[in-house]
Amino acid sequence: MIPPIVSDTWLADRLADAARPDGRAVALVDVRWYLDGRSGLEAYRNGHLPGAVWLDLDRWLAAHLTPADGRHPLPEPAVFAEGMGRHGIGPDTVVVAYDDQGGLVAGRLVWMLRRLGQDAALLDGGLGAWTGPVEQGDGPAPQPRTFPVRPWPAEHFATTDEVRNRPATTRLLDARAGERYRGETEPIDPQAGHIPGAWSMPLSGNLGPDGRFLSPEALAARYAPVLAPAADGTAAGEVIVYCGSGVSACHDLLALEATGHVGRLYTGSWSAWSSTPGLPVATGDRP
Repeated sequence: MIPPIVSDTWLADRLADAARPDGRAVALVDVRWYLDGRSGLEAYRNGHLPGAVWLDLDRWLAAHLTPADGRHPLPEPAVFAEGMGRHGIGPDTVVVAYDDQGGLVAGRLVWMLRRLGQDAALLDGGLGAWTGPVEQGDGPAPQPRTFPVRPWPAEHFATTDEVRNRPATTRLLDARAGERYRGETEPIDPQAGHIPGAWSMPLSGNLGPDGRFLSPEALAARYAPVLAPAADGTAAGEVIVYCGSGVSACHDLLALEATGHVGRLYTGSWSAWSSTPGLPVATGDRP
């Protein structure tokens, strides 16, 4: 499988390879979406990578159920497969996704595809790191493909019950901004704070000043305290990551994967936890 994060140079080389008779198709996917309600489609129309298609996160990468399921629960496998096929993605397609927020949104698509065994990666730095020309307008009409319907592998996705009843060795990470973790502000979900026992690991810490991911070595150093044995010597267990609704948590998960660790996504995330009566809430800067 290709790396979870790739550079624009890697992409240019891969596109050149795909143009050869024995090359594999590469799909560029623009996954811009904004929490403040701005239109990702309009942003795409104002300028996108040549050949990229725009994918609607709300339509194809999430379901719309009850508050206890969170704001972006996983879509039904058949819905996801339909969305991929409509956007020209087949089982042998190499997908490179991007946004204009450092991978905060596009990481969701990449994580979902990789957990199904599909070659997919984030474009490091996203649209801002692209030095080539951009296109405007609605972009190309993709050739529909048949994407197989595959169930979501339970070992890579965690439920509210699993998070609530997790073993003491499980490391639970919160990818939201520090002020939301601490409970100082909450712009959208019912309560402010974090899940008791969760570590604050804002996704912004995965990026350098240039908006690109830190090196694998620097990422490994960032996550080392989380993966280290407890004070009593007990080894760390699995890692579960959450955010507000299960989208930006994928940024931390892909950063972890770049260091050789595969965690689980709590798909309901804080939106589900804070909407479920009776669950404890912590505030402050400590787990």
